[in-house]
Amino acid sequence: MDFDKNCFYCSKSKELDDLMIKICDLEVSTVYLFKEQTYKGRCNVAFKGHKSEITDLTEEEATAFMNDVRKVAKAIQKAFKPDKINYGAFADTMKHLHFHVVPKYVDGPAWGKMFEMNPGKVLLSDEEYNELITKIKGCF
Repeated sequence: MDFDKNCFYCSKSKELDDLMIKICDLEVSTVYLFKEQTYKGRCNVAFKGHKSEITDLTEEEATAFMNDVRKVAKAIQKAFKPDKINYGAFADTMKHLHFHVVPKYVDGPAWGKMFEMNPGKVLLSDEEYNELITKIKGCF
């Protein structure tokens, strides 16, 4: 599998740990809980190998990756019952294939607009992060 030592997803660096907490591995991806929880239940699904674009994947890898994203979205729906889930795959500067899976709520932040990448408003205690992770894992 491809690896880039300068990529925080590949190297599992402190920068990654500062932003996210690993939830689990799925078929071809790793699921992370975003530490910034303005959007309750927000996760990131990162492809395990270092690929920049979804077009870099084989048909089988692309299908498996999108199935992983779908599993995460279904778990978030079941765990938190959002009104909508937004998906983001920007990666202009972080050239590692990943999808943001962002639950949105009618009366919540940025409803009807694109979610903010890192609003920096809601950080939780370790216990609260663990509760969210347990809830998500229980819905896979």
